[in-house]
Amino acid sequence: MDWPIAEVARMSGVTARTLRHYDEIGLLPPARTGANGHRYYGERQLLLLQQILVLRALGLGLEEIGRVLAEQVDEVEALRGHHRRLLAERDRLGTLAATVSRTIAELEESRKDDTPMTINRPENLFDGVQPDQYQDSLRDFPAHAERVARHVAGLSPQDIEAGQRERTAQMIRLAELRAAGHPADSEPVQSEIDAQYRALTALRPVSAEEHRAMGRACVDNPAWRAAYEAVAPGLAAFQRDAIEAYTAERLT
Repeated sequence: MDWPIAEVARMSGVTARTLRHYDEIGLLPPARTGANGHRYYGERQLLLLQQILVLRALGLGLEEIGRVLAEQVDEVEALRGHHRRLLAERDRLGTLAATVSRTIAELEESRKDDTPMTINRPENLFDGVQPDQYQDSLRDFPAHAERVARHVAGLSPQDIEAGQRERTAQMIRLAELRAAGHPADSEPVQSEIDAQYRALTALRPVSAEEHRAMGRACVDNPAWRAAYEAVAPGLAAFQRDAIEAYTAERLT
């Protein structure tokens, strides 16, 4: 049995345009092409598509996915490997969610008592968040990833921790503004985005289109989306919308 491209798109949630792109780059050719030019997919192609989507969810780029699929021999063993990666990612995200939840609780407690937050074990702030994971999530922005890598190479461990601390604090501040009812284009939110943009451009120039793409990546990049959603559901889309508003108003 085989299925037309429209049906595969409906079942998988992947657009027909994306499926055609996968065919064009040799990642997922259809089982056959009908006389009408329509693509049809069999069970083997559906299993392959599942693997592609799993690897995308783990943050791999299409080129790297192609290499992984080309090297695998046994489908069952390949799926076992993917399953192990998913379980590891689940555990990492669970740790990250607990880390952010603990930080939020400590911040709320310190504000309630009007006393500075005391961090007895600073390393606890970064459970589930490692510099190499942040670097890996920049794969869609190679020029920026290269500049970040050069910048991080010159930092001390204390400076790296301070950067991680600030990224977590940025997400928490945005989550608080969203919870307080501030829309994405409001002045307090835009002030946060302006600070983020200034930090980006301190490393290298960032065009309006690249800034928009980074905003979209907050939702489309699995690693970024997971980090934002671990702080608060809907925060990834809120960050994207805030960046879009900032770019439209100040960069174009």
